[in-house]
Amino acid sequence: MLLPQFYVDDLIKGAIKEDINYIDVTTDYLIPEDSISTAKLVSKDEGVIAGLEIAARVFTLLDDTVKVNFNKKDGDAVIKGDIIAEITGKTRILLKGERTSLNLLQHMSGIATATNRCVKLVEGTNASIVDTRKTLPLLRPLQKYAVVCGGGKNHRYNLSDAAMLKDNHIDAYGSLTNAVTALRKKAGHMVKIEVETRSLEELEEALLVGADVIMLDNMDYATMKEAVKRTNGRAVLEASGNITHENIRQVAECGVDIISLGALTHSVKCFDISMKIQ
Repeated sequence: MLLPQFYVDDLIKGAIKEDINYIDVTTDYLIPEDSISTAKLVSKDEGVIAGLEIAARVFTLLDDTVKVNFNKKDGDAVIKGDIIAEITGKTRILLKGERTSLNLLQHMSGIATATNRCVKLVEGTNASIVDTRKTLPLLRPLQKYAVVCGGGKNHRYNLSDAAMLKDNHIDAYGSLTNAVTALRKKAGHMVKIEVETRSLEELEEALLVGADVIMLDNMDYATMKEAVKRTNGRAVLEASGNITHENIRQVAECGVDIISLGALTHSVKCFDISMKIQ
């Protein structure tokens, strides 16, 4: 797992505090303290799994004697009925951690599955599927990790990673050329500059000023193809805006390098997984 343990643990502790408060009224009053059980995580759909170690960590943070046996790993394909993992420990702990664990695992697996579908739709083209910063607050590392599990790649993690001049930056500063020139004077040599363009004229201006990455925002197929032709490898081209499963292949076939989709993280459907105590 690529995520740092301290981040995962802090996130899970906050989620557990939110869900349990101080006792679990149902479980603590009903289940004997010495009861031991085994629970199975079962896939109820077809897709790609992500977040297994995070889901397991929910239980081991509650009780470090819990044992987890993984039958799958992050990035693996699963089908309906697959037993993804088996968890053995105190029954109280399994019941208390169930919802938090499943919430994280289902959400991340939903992202991985949605990403993988897009990756498959553009197979054989030059395009990479990439996420955006349209993520849930404080969950960005989990969501971007899930994108990678699905075969996608990450855009910048935050505003400190790279300079990205969107339409509002350019409009506020006065012009694309002046904005890029000003940034070049202040940014360090490791900082790349991306520019959002809305027309071929803006593309030409971005190329002339030496932008590293150029976003083609809501352009039609013919305009994107012409943008690829005019760029001729001088900058990385990113297509963005109104991209769906129905048109993503056509966008990729225009010859762009990157297709970015906010929907991978901001409105993805959870992957259906259940936990069954034996």
